[in-house]
Amino acid sequence: MKIELQKIKVRDLVAGYINSDEEGVVGYDGLLNIRPKYQREFVYKDKQRDEVINTIRKNFPLNVMYWCKNDDGKFELLDGQQRTISICEYVEGNFSIKGLAFHNLTKDQQEQILDYDLMIYFCEGTDSEKLDWFEIINIAGEELTPQELKNAIYTGEWLTDAKKHFSKNGCPAYKIANKYLNGSPIRQEYLETALKWICDRDNIKEIKDYMSKNQNNSNANELWLYFQNVINWVNAIFPNYRKEMKGLEWGYIYNKYKDKNLNPKEIEEKISELMKDEYDEITNKKGIYEYLLSGNEKYLSIRKFKDNEKRKVYERQKGICVRCKNHYEIEEMEADHIKPYSEGGHTTIDNCQMLCIDCNRRKSNK
Repeated sequence: MKIELQKIKVRDLVAGYINSDEEGVVGYDGLLNIRPKYQREFVYKDKQRDEVINTIRKNFPLNVMYWCKNDDGKFELLDGQQRTISICEYVEGNFSIKGLAFHNLTKDQQEQILDYDLMIYFCEGTDSEKLDWFEIINIAGEELTPQELKNAIYTGEWLTDAKKHFSKNGCPAYKIANKYLNGSPIRQEYLETALKWICDRDNIKEIKDYMSKNQNNSNANELWLYFQNVINWVNAIFPNYRKEMKGLEWGYIYNKYKDKNLNPKEIEEKISELMKDEYDEITNKKGIYEYLLSGNEKYLSIRKFKDNEKRKVYERQKGICVRCKNHYEIEEMEADHIKPYSEGGHTTIDNCQMLCIDCNRRKSNK
């Protein structure tokens, strides 16, 4: 990675400044891409924004910023977006501090700001070098999410199109799936979720590998169509929405079970019965959905027998394992459901037996 320290005056930074919410933000006579249209909007609070300007007016040093130099001689702002936009917006007259906007300042005060030297590192390197460096320097200010870090590296038409679908408040992904997803579109968490799911489908190890593969594509139709398929499948198989459905990894579930012949009506009846949970045995209600698709009780986190229940059963058996008929101390035994939960058995003392650890493991592995 090649890194050079440069001094850039504020007057040069703000030259040609354009802030278009949808189309991004540029400055430095059009040579600096301050906020590409795939990145998040301005997130500094007023106090943080004002302190940037106060620092410059006092002629105190701002933290160094990083620009990534592209092959065409132009730059992408790698770190310092919020500080840069704060400076440009103030000089443009778009906000004031204690009633003083830039145009209210005296000529010498304006010149002092415009002549202020910003310390900028110009960085050149491969995508992987940029990502590693970005992760290292992203330690102050408004910390970027892991997906925002990746967005800063894998720029291009594909990412611009993906952001259109997944990365705005009220975006298409939000409209069809906000009740199923955690997180915020604007912090790139919807995009990250969709990418995790499609990587799982394609057996791709890391999100960055998928982004690198698709970086130069003209659109993100594959990802958007896949995401819609996931949500449409969820709506079809589980038409009765419950709050427990929010935040489940629906893409992983879709990838595993989409080809199963499922009856939504029968599934709904089973969900309703399990949600009632008359014996208060299911400690993970969210797991009901994958339990019904897989038959694996681990998703339910069935309540375990209490210590006093284990002791009563142990004494009743006089410490004898009911399978191998050998005697054990209670610490050498485990509680087991005589009739499995999947066959209607419950976590009650009359459905409990104590098995030695070895016998219980053998039974569980059958």
